[in-house]
Amino acid sequence: MSFAREGYPFAAAGLILAGLCWAGVWVRVADPASWPGRTLLAGAWAFSVLALFVLWFFRDPAPVLPSDPAAVVAPGQGKIIVVQPVDHVDVVGGPATQISIFLSVFDVHVQRAPVTGEVVHKEYRPGKYLAAWNDKASEDNEQAALGIRTDEGTLLVKQIAGLVARRIITDPAVGDRLERGGRFGLIRFGSRVDLFLPAHWEVTTQVGDRVSVGSTPIARRVAAVAGRAADSEAETAGGAQPEHQP
Repeated sequence: MSFAREGYPFAAAGLILAGLCWAGVWVRVADPASWPGRTLLAGAWAFSVLALFVLWFFRDPAPVLPSDPAAVVAPGQGKIIVVQPVDHVDVVGGPATQISIFLSVFDVHVQRAPVTGEVVHKEYRPGKYLAAWNDKASEDNEQAALGIRTDEGTLLVKQIAGLVARRIITDPAVGDRLERGGRFGLIRFGSRVDLFLPAHWEVTTQVGDRVSVGSTPIARRVAAVAGRAADSEAETAGGAQPEHQP
């Protein structure tokens, strides 16, 4: 198991404090039966558990990419809480489908590219710290956004701070190329990731699904021409009238 480098300072601080407390317990700085001794022992255990939790929180498992090259993988790990159409998203260039993933404090908090493509948009916006499952969090909370262009269209992915998240890290710059499943950022503690896909792309997930970052397919890229043709055929079939017989 690998770990995100952003977690090393926190883990190191916890391990140092735990080590100092354990050293004090070992050399019997205070009588173990006294309150200073008991406090020292409690601190040793508390800092040890804290250091292990920090390492676990910043875990960064390698993704297992799906064999389908057109599959769009989950940019975050957690539970799907929203799948809905959106009338217009500027970066996408028209109507879109929003897929939102809620990341609890127990989920992996590294974000990975859902597709291979070029970064054509990057934006950071300060904001509120509403609970990440709140519908208004997508618009009102502190967030960072990346637009990624592919041959089949451009998508937008947002890293959104939650109730206790206070740091969003987004590594790529405009012009960089991202590979599907490659790491592009991290959000510290409970948070949310929103994905806005071109409306003609096929969605393969639903509300309530749990997804693994960089591994679980949640949609498929579809060429715009093919998507319009499919919509046209559906409309024609739905509106066809029986031929009048004299």
